[in-house]
Amino acid sequence: MYGFTIVENLQKFDKDIKRHELKYHRERVLISKEFTFDAAHHLHCYQGKCKNLHGHTYRAVFGISGYTDEIGILIDFSEIKSIWKEQIEIHLDHRYLNETLPKMNTTAENMVVWIYEKMNQVLINRPDDCRLEFVKLYETPTSYAEARREWMIHE
Repeated sequence: MYGFTIVENLQKFDKDIKRHELKYHRERVLISKEFTFDAAHHLHCYQGKCKNLHGHTYRAVFGISGYTDEIGILIDFSEIKSIWKEQIEIHLDHRYLNETLPKMNTTAENMVVWIYEKMNQVLINRPDDCRLEFVKLYETPTSYAEARREWMIHE
């Protein structure tokens, strides 16, 4: 099977690896971060079960692309988490979405565009070439809506 090894000589910065070696490439990469939230909503002008007040455990997936900095990081995952918590989740988690979101039918299709716009507003002001490529919003484990950067550019 697999054995496990104890690292005896932990790599030391400026001895075993130099600053100029930390960045491995100059390629655009995409990182992804996922979040979940629980919320209630209902749909207007709809004749199915969703016309009644009900809830979901939603899952939002973000894809962010760009070029890494001098140490090989595109954007810290904790920074994405902070943006999510401070700018987006406060409007969604354990909320009645019909009340906290802008006036819209709270479909996954409408909500994913709103979430995209909120995250993009923050990322677009960064000094690096970091950009939001997509947001997926899962309403159930098998059903999601998606907004992609190329679809959101209006000329």
